[in-house]
Amino acid sequence: MQSVKMYTTAVCPYCIRAKQILKAKGVDAIEEIRVDMQPAERMKMMEITGRRTVPQIFIGDTHVGGCDELMALDRRGGLDPLLGRG
Repeated sequence: MQSVKMYTTAVCPYCIRAKQILKAKGVDAIEEIRVDMQPAERMKMMEITGRRTVPQIFIGDTHVGGCDELMALDRRGGLDPLLGRG
């Protein structure tokens, strides 16, 4: 299974939902980078993604985007193969 990294904040409902989706897909470990606790990490996230909102989700080297993009990827059948499950 591919590694998963997610830029998050503590109170973001979209972050919580994205984590639920990934865990339901069998993802055991998510490298969570809390940008509310580490402002420098938000700057790094913005440089990498061009976005300032959370979550920002990476599966392996692929930037998936936010929760909406994660759900759309799953609906299209693309999430399982990206995770290495299909």
